[in-house]
Amino acid sequence: MRTPSDPAIRYSTVAIWFHWTIALLVIANLVIGIFHDAIGLMPAHKAIGLTVLALTAARIAWRLVHRPPPLPAHIGGAERMAAHAVHWALYILMVALPVTGWLMVSGSATRRPLTWFGLFDLPYLPVGPAAGGFGHESHEVLGWVMLALVVIHVAAALRHRLILRDGVLARMAPAFDRTPHDPG
Repeated sequence: MRTPSDPAIRYSTVAIWFHWTIALLVIANLVIGIFHDAIGLMPAHKAIGLTVLALTAARIAWRLVHRPPPLPAHIGGAERMAAHAVHWALYILMVALPVTGWLMVSGSATRRPLTWFGLFDLPYLPVGPAAGGFGHESHEVLGWVMLALVVIHVAAALRHRLILRDGVLARMAPAFDRTPHDPG
C-alpha cells in the first residue's frame, strides 16, 4: 500500500515550493485587491502580480518536464475531473490576472509608476486605452473568479485532510507528518 511518504505519490520539493510561494502571493494579492482603497498597497499589488506571472511561467515549465503524481485510485471520475478542471483554471488565472492587470496599467490615460517593489521599473505594454479598459473590467471579474476557486481548492484540500484523511493534502504539504497512522 502506498502512503503519503512514498516519493512516487509526492510532489517534488520544487513543485511544493512553487505551489506554496504562489499560493501565498495570490492570497496576499486578493486581499490587497479587494481592500485596495483602505490599505493603499497598489504598487505592491502590481509587483506581486508580476511576480506571480513569472513564477507561474517557471512552474508551468517545471510541470511540463516533471509530471505530477497521479491522484489516488480511490478518487472517482467526477471528483478527478473537478480537481483537474480547478487546477487548470487556477493556472489560467495565474497568467490571466497579471496580464489583465498589466494591460489595465499600460492602457491607462494616467499611467502610474510600474516598478518591482521600487527596485527597478517595469515596461508598459504597447497598448491603448481600449486595451486598458478591457484589462480593467477583465481583471476585476477574474479576481472574483480566482477568489472563488481558491476557496474551492482550500475547501477540497481540507476535506481530504480532515474528513477523508486520505493523504491527498500531504502530497503537497511538506509540514505534515508523512508517516502512516494506526487508526486504532
